[in-house]
Amino acid sequence: MKHSEKTKYIKLSLYLLIPIALIWSYKFFVTGPSSELVSLTKTVQANDVLPEVVSYNFDVKPILSDKCYTCHGPDQEARQANLRLDTEQGAFGFAKNLSELPIIKRGAPKESALVFHINSTEPKNQMPPPDSNLTLSTRQKQILERWILQGAAWEDHWAYIVPKKLPLPKTTFTDWSQNQIDHFVASKIEAKGMQPSPEAEKEIILRRLAFDLTGLPPSIELMDQFLQDDSPEAYEKMVDFLMAQPQFGERMASVWLDVARYADTHGYQDDLERVMWPWRDWVISAFNKNLPYDDFITWQLAGDLLDEPTLEQIVATGYNRNHKITQEGGVIDEEYRVEYVADRAITTSKALMGITVECARCHDHKYDAVSQKEFFSLYGFFNNVDEKGRIEYGETPAPFITIDKAIVEKELSFMNLPDSIPTVELMVMEEVADLRKTYTLARGQYDAPDQEVSPGTPSQILFFDETYPKNRRGLAQWFFDEKNPLTSRVIVNRFWQQFFGRGLVATPDDFGNQGARPSHPELLDWLAVTFREDDQWNIKAFLKRMVLSATYRQTSKTSPEVNQIDHTNSLLAHYPRQKLPAEMIRDNALVTSGLLNATIGGPSVKPHQPEGLWEETTSGQGLTRYQPDGGVNRFRRSLYTFWKRTVPPPNMITFDAPTRDFCTVERQKTSTPLQSLVLLNDPQFYNAAKAIAEKITVESDAASDTEKIQKLFRTITLRKPSNEEKKLLNDYYDTLREDSSEPDQNPLVDLALLIYNLDETTQKS
Repeated sequence: MKHSEKTKYIKLSLYLLIPIALIWSYKFFVTGPSSELVSLTKTVQANDVLPEVVSYNFDVKPILSDKCYTCHGPDQEARQANLRLDTEQGAFGFAKNLSELPIIKRGAPKESALVFHINSTEPKNQMPPPDSNLTLSTRQKQILERWILQGAAWEDHWAYIVPKKLPLPKTTFTDWSQNQIDHFVASKIEAKGMQPSPEAEKEIILRRLAFDLTGLPPSIELMDQFLQDDSPEAYEKMVDFLMAQPQFGERMASVWLDVARYADTHGYQDDLERVMWPWRDWVISAFNKNLPYDDFITWQLAGDLLDEPTLEQIVATGYNRNHKITQEGGVIDEEYRVEYVADRAITTSKALMGITVECARCHDHKYDAVSQKEFFSLYGFFNNVDEKGRIEYGETPAPFITIDKAIVEKELSFMNLPDSIPTVELMVMEEVADLRKTYTLARGQYDAPDQEVSPGTPSQILFFDETYPKNRRGLAQWFFDEKNPLTSRVIVNRFWQQFFGRGLVATPDDFGNQGARPSHPELLDWLAVTFREDDQWNIKAFLKRMVLSATYRQTSKTSPEVNQIDHTNSLLAHYPRQKLPAEMIRDNALVTSGLLNATIGGPSVKPHQPEGLWEETTSGQGLTRYQPDGGVNRFRRSLYTFWKRTVPPPNMITFDAPTRDFCTVERQKTSTPLQSLVLLNDPQFYNAAKAIAEKITVESDAASDTEKIQKLFRTITLRKPSNEEKKLLNDYYDTLREDSSEPDQNPLVDLALLIYNLDETTQKS
């Protein structure tokens, strides 16, 4: 689209928006607030009603954690008045120098020091203290008082209680439900006086399913096949077909690469290239083979410690070598080696336990029961690797394995080693028994060892007893112990997030005291137990259950009434519309334009990016110049795009991809003008628009312009345009043709760019 045309349409949009805004202002200020706004106000007021039975975990603990734990929580050094409110013993005891009252006296709020202090207006007695800048609302005070009046029933933190599979809740929407998941969702919706939504149109549901299971849109041929299949099994057949495609492994791997902080460079200042893509090939293969989740994690944590480990299991341990590594001169070797070990402990905790432990590196955690000693006990599992903190330029950090063609053919058939590369050296884990002792480090500093510790885990979650070997293999066994309350909960929550945009726990990296409480706690636990016991950690079986549910298959269309009751859609009365991840937005353009190179696995590739980015950030060593690939490698899936940590692919970062410096279990969700500018101006999207325009022009040579336009629209969006859309598309096409200064210019190119920029194209609805 030419600059003059862009300006014209921006002005037109503004001219349309201004009267709409004026009409709304007139309605509000002249005629008064609408009935919808009045209803919304009533809904907000209704939410202020106190719960009939106050729950410690879901009503009381969030208040104490937010307002009290800073001074009266787990951190011994920050604790005031020798008072702990995060433990039952502390909360029901006495605190010196506060008052003569017990902190909490069950059934007697007026005889509880807690109630006295939160209601006091005298600064010396008031809690939280005035200088803390923390305050309790009237509702929060009333919740605490009602809880005490009702007997102050104490509960362990919900996430640290082993999940139980409760009976399915009752609901009147049994005809709507497709499986057990729907009973949990429908009962919550019904309790709020709402109804679940009907199933989405077939074009919408197949597009949604294909993106979720393969990361790519379905072909027009597959869409037509689905539309023509009226059998009751039509949808399930599509689920099975898509899960069987090799692209399934690529889709699942793209999420795991964020968790595992995968990159093609070491990070830090010089940011030299590394070879970790063979591990990425293994991840793709593991998902495609449907390796059970317990094996998937165990091999990555401790594949080298298994009995007679295979080379594949050793390759899997590359997961723990994805951290940054420095080659800068003048750094202290031990300082950086300690950073690598700490990174493994922090990544493992966030990825598998869903808790943040890095705070406990310097001191006891302020909000969660993770002591500094427990942090370094976890650290101790990863401290027996004979590695250097600083490597030389061009050096592969030890320990590593060397892989050549013969080894690939014999033992690593999943690996795509090009003929042009004779050998690769892959960083892996290798345990050296009694290599070094582990100590707590004062203030977390590498040169301040304090007390010796042995490998262990946070005891409040599950005590690491003598039945486990004190190494990474024992840690893997601990994670998959049936008494471990977190492992299954954390991963099923992330699977839910992957398909619904938000987890049942909205803070996937924090299942601790500061994290969000689950929107559907009974469903979360049912899923966790089902995945562990019924599915036996079978990933495909679990995902199939989710996508077969009526909850997943709902339309994303909603109503003002539903939005007023549940504006965040946490109850899932309709499917949550979501922006596609960065990789899918680019890959969608490659697929629909016919440009995609579908090769699975192999080294990373370098598609187009703006010139000069690497030169501007280099220290003069290593990767100083970005040389884009030629030929079909330019059109590989975004999963394979070369990832330089200090300068990540710019179009990916614009669409919220993480830098991969650290473990990321949830991407940001933004919508910025830069994203539209990328879609309109990035040569990768222009090339896609040009390719699809030429393809349709050649394939539909005898067709009318209107027919070509409709085919273009359906090829990209996978549905036929409405009559109104047909007119808009035709009018815009005519405008482009009339304004074109070049007789050979194909107006379909600019029209394709416009369609690629639609919300419908960049979102999953």
